[in-house]
Amino acid sequence: MNTVEHARYLPAKIQPWHHERLAIVYVRQSSPQQVLQHRESAELQYDLQAIALAWGWPAQRILVIDEDQGHSGQTASGRAGFQRLLTEVNLNHVGLILGLEMSRLARSNKDWHDLLERCAVFETLLADQDGLYNPTDYNDRLLLGLKGAMSEAELHIMLKRMNQGRLNKARRGDLFYHPPIGYIRSPSGGLVIDPDEQVQSVVRLIFDTFDELGSVAGLLRRLVRQDVRIGVRPCGGCDRGQLQWRRPCRPTLNRMLHHPFYAGTYVHGIRKVDHRRQAPGRRSSGRVVVPALQWEVMIPDRLPAYITWERYLENQRRMAENRSRSEALGAPRRGSSLLGGLLFCGRCGRRMLVAYGGRSHHLRYNCHSELLEHGAPRCQSLGGRLLDDLVGRQVLGALEPAAMELSLAAAMDLRQERQVLHDHWRQRLERATQEADRAARQYHATEPENRLVARELERRWERALAEQRQLQEDYDRFVHRQPPSLTESDMASIRAMAADLPALWKAPSTTPQDRQAVIRHLVERIVVTVLGSSELVEVTIHWAGGATSRHEGLRPIAKYEDLSNFNELRAKALELRQAGRTAAQIAESLDLEGFHPPRCDRPFSDQMVQVLMSRRFGSEAGPSPDRATLGCHEWWLAGLAEELSMPPLTLHHWASRGWARGRRLQGANGRWVLWADDQELDRLRRLRSCRARRDLRPYPSHLTTPGGCSVSEEPGRTEPATDL
Repeated sequence: MNTVEHARYLPAKIQPWHHERLAIVYVRQSSPQQVLQHRESAELQYDLQAIALAWGWPAQRILVIDEDQGHSGQTASGRAGFQRLLTEVNLNHVGLILGLEMSRLARSNKDWHDLLERCAVFETLLADQDGLYNPTDYNDRLLLGLKGAMSEAELHIMLKRMNQGRLNKARRGDLFYHPPIGYIRSPSGGLVIDPDEQVQSVVRLIFDTFDELGSVAGLLRRLVRQDVRIGVRPCGGCDRGQLQWRRPCRPTLNRMLHHPFYAGTYVHGIRKVDHRRQAPGRRSSGRVVVPALQWEVMIPDRLPAYITWERYLENQRRMAENRSRSEALGAPRRGSSLLGGLLFCGRCGRRMLVAYGGRSHHLRYNCHSELLEHGAPRCQSLGGRLLDDLVGRQVLGALEPAAMELSLAAAMDLRQERQVLHDHWRQRLERATQEADRAARQYHATEPENRLVARELERRWERALAEQRQLQEDYDRFVHRQPPSLTESDMASIRAMAADLPALWKAPSTTPQDRQAVIRHLVERIVVTVLGSSELVEVTIHWAGGATSRHEGLRPIAKYEDLSNFNELRAKALELRQAGRTAAQIAESLDLEGFHPPRCDRPFSDQMVQVLMSRRFGSEAGPSPDRATLGCHEWWLAGLAEELSMPPLTLHHWASRGWARGRRLQGANGRWVLWADDQELDRLRRLRSCRARRDLRPYPSHLTTPGGCSVSEEPGRTEPATDL
C-alpha cells in the first residue's frame, strides 16, 4: 500500500466520525541495537503519517507514539507508549491506529486481543501495510486474530532459534559472559587466569582461608582484619577491564566459592528464569540458582583451575552444612555450646537443639520434635555443661598421642600463612611504587609551558606518593605485629601448648568456635539417650573414620527420687544417721562411696544432708546430732524459711538487714541460726504478707523490728528447733 494509491480513494470503512478523532502512528523497535543500526525500519514506520494524511486526517490530528523504541513487544509491561495508546482508545479519542505490521503493536496474544476488544467497543480502525481492518467486522476480526497468532508464533520461533544456537555454543564450552574474578578473556574468546600475580594470590588465599575456617563469615572477618583487597575488573562502564582493588564482601565471596569455573569445570545454566517469580517491568527478575551438578551443560577440565574438583565439592558440602536449618550441621557459633549440630536424640533420632536459659544463660540440649510435630511430650532434655565436659575429655584423649605432630603442623601452617600475607603486602607495595613511578613519568613528560596539564599531573604524583608512604607505614606495623618467621619464643610456646593440651583447651584465648572446630574434625555425630527420668545418660560418639565409643554421663535433675540409686542412697544415709554421724560426716561418707546429689556438678554438703533428712526421710531419720547447737525457739535459716513458706534467700536478706533476730555460726559454711517464738513467727508472717506499694512507701516499722530477747540471752537450749 503506498501513499499515491490511497490518495485516489477513501476506503468505505472510514466514516465521518473517524475523522473527528485522532489517527495514531505507533512506532517501536525491539532493542537499542535495532534503533541504532536498523534506521530504515524506523523511517518506514514514521512514513505512515502520509497514509493518514491521504485518508483525510489533518496533520494536527495525527499523533506519533514512539516512547517504546528499544522495548520488546513480548509483553505490555514496561511499555509506556502502548499503555498510552490503550488509554487514548478507552477515552474514545482514537479513530485509526497505524502500524508497519501487527507485530509492532504486540507479540503476545493476550495484549493483542485486549487491544482488539477495546478497539471493537469504540469502533477504532487498525491499518498496516496490507490493508485497513474494522475489529467489529467478522472477516477483519478473524484476519487480525490470525495475524496476532502468527506474530506470537514468530516470536517463539526466533527465541527458540537463538536459544538453540546459544546452547550449541555452550555445549562446545565456548559461550562465556562476564569472566569471574581471577580470570580474563583471551584473544581467542576463551578464559585464562588473570596474569596479575597479586590477583592470583588473593584468589588462592580466599580458598585456602576457607579451607582453614570452614565458613564464609569467618573468611570475611579474616580478610577484613588483615586488610586484604580483591582485584576486580569491571565488565562495563568507562573503567571496563581496568583492574580495581575493592574491599571483600559476603556476596562476592559466596559467588567465588560456588562458581565451578575455579575448579576448571565449564558449566552453562547456573541460573534460570522462574516466570512465577518475575516482577512486572523487571526483565532481570525471577532468576533462581540451579542446584549444583544439575546444570544444563558441564564440561570438566575445560578451563584453567585454581582448585581441584574434589576440593570444590567439599566446599559445597561445608557451605550446605553451615545453613541454619534442622537438617544441617550449622556453622560454629559464638555460644558456649560445643556439641551444637552434632548431638542427636537416641529416642527419635532427630537433631537436638541448643538453648540458653536464665540470667546466667545455662546451657541445655533439648529435643522437642515429638512436641512440635505430634503434640506429644518432649523426648528428652539435659544440661549441657557436663555433657560438653565428657566429650571434651574424650577428644583430648584422642588428641594426646598426636600432640607433638599437631604442634609441628600448627607451626608449619602458621609459617605458611605469615609468608602468604607478607607476599601479599609486598605485592601491594610493588604496585604502589609502580603507580608512583608512572605518575612521575607522566609529569616529567609534560611540557613546562602547559601548566594546565602539569598542575593536575603534579597532584596525581603527590597523591600516589602519599598512598605509597601510607602503605609502607601499614606494612611496617604489620611486620611488627607478625614477623615473617617464628621466633624461638613462638616455637617454645607451641611446644608447651602441645605438652599440656587440657590447659590449652581451657585457656581464655581458646574461643568456643575453636573448640567446636576441633571437635567437628574428629567427631561425626553424638547420640544421647537419657535413661528414664534419672540422671544417667548413655553417650555414643561416632568418630570420623567409622570408630564408635560408648560412655555413661550424668545430667542434673530436680528430685532425689529420680536418682537411679536413690534407694541405696536412702539406706546409706539412714544407716549413717542411726550410727550417730553428723551431717558433715554423712556428706563426706556419701561422697567417698560415689553417691551424688541431683545437681551432679557439686558434692554433698552438710546443708544438703540436713535438707535430705528433714524433707525426704522425715521421722525415719530420727534426731540429728546437729540439733545440739540450737536452743529454745532457734531455727536453722532453711527450716524457718520452710515454716514461713518463703524463699530462704529472702529470709537471709531480712537477717542481714536486722529484720530477723539471729546469729551466724563460725566456719566455712557460716550458717545462720535465727530466733523466733510464736509471737515472732506471727510478725514474720505478717511481714511476708505485706507487699511493697506502688507509691514506694516503706514497710511498717513495727513489722521490721524484731521482738523478744536476743539469741544470746536465751537461758536454755532444751527445746530442739526445726532441722534445716
